[in-house]
Amino acid sequence: MAKLSVNICGIEFPNPIMTAAGPGARNGDYCKKAADGGAGGIVTKTISVKPADIPRPCMGNTKSGFLNTELWSEHSVEEWLETEYKIAKETGLPVIIGMGYTAQQIEKLAPMVKPYADAVELSTHYVGTDVTPIVNAMKAAKRFLDVPVFVKMSPHTDIQTIAKALEEAGADGLVMINSFGPVMTIDTDTGLPIMGSKTGYGWLSGSPIHPLAVRCIYDASKSVKIPIIGVGGVTNGREVAEMFMAGASAVQVCTEAILKGPKVYGKIVKELNDFLDEKGYKDIEEIKGLTHKKIEERNYREHVIPPSINRDECILCGMCERVCPYDAIKVEDEWKIDIDKCFGCGLCVTVCPTNALSIPYK
Repeated sequence: MAKLSVNICGIEFPNPIMTAAGPGARNGDYCKKAADGGAGGIVTKTISVKPADIPRPCMGNTKSGFLNTELWSEHSVEEWLETEYKIAKETGLPVIIGMGYTAQQIEKLAPMVKPYADAVELSTHYVGTDVTPIVNAMKAAKRFLDVPVFVKMSPHTDIQTIAKALEEAGADGLVMINSFGPVMTIDTDTGLPIMGSKTGYGWLSGSPIHPLAVRCIYDASKSVKIPIIGVGGVTNGREVAEMFMAGASAVQVCTEAILKGPKVYGKIVKELNDFLDEKGYKDIEEIKGLTHKKIEERNYREHVIPPSINRDECILCGMCERVCPYDAIKVEDEWKIDIDKCFGCGLCVTVCPTNALSIPYK
């Protein structure tokens, strides 16, 4: 069995799968359910100085992804201090307290949560590319706390610059990414948006934003040395491994836990362990940042390299033939490819259900 425990800023996590600051950790009882379900760390739902007035409907699952108009916690700070944080601490797992948003609000909240925080996660929401409000909020937390301060980031296009600025200003770690948006989905039976916000807009999470999160982690990890906690569309153990290969030090799970329940944390942990065992890794740290090294070794190419096939794995399902935009593949009694027609696009490799097709990278 591979070693899954991780150390982030001196905090030991039994495994790298945490809750995210959302409905899956909306109170102490849900934090306990997450711990019982296999999570290795608890990130509590973000609090602010006043409870959130959340518009309803506030969550919806669509074919294009999960939409929400969730804000910060609907519970008061007093309720968290008197009850919820104490229950979360009973899990015995590291507790990262989510809070936001402005420097003035953080100055009020940080001293209050100090007795319960192994670390804090600051949510600064969608402030554009001006890093000043984020830095000011982070510095306010650092003035009142002696625990690691992690900053949650939106999916900025210039994420390297903002990540570096936060590192230089004293952030202990980064969390990326927030949900993406605003976006909109309309119920065509009623003509109304499925979200209950005044604009009808919501924010997108789940599987559709996973590639965006991976790209942000990959880019930011090239610019900073502080740890990055990945979040965004993780549904299984391989996707955890993917974030680690991009440069993450741990991973949070939000949407999948909403849709599947708290046992999903343990499921993902098992899948991650199975993947590491299958590939011969003894420690999850072995794959951290692996993609950075692999890209340096890979030869960039513009010429066509057609797919090769492992005929023992091919089930002759014909999926590759159906999706080939160049009509290069035929599947009858056996798999055949027309080299002159093949464009080397790679689509067939990604749709093959048995991983029978591959393209060499050198």
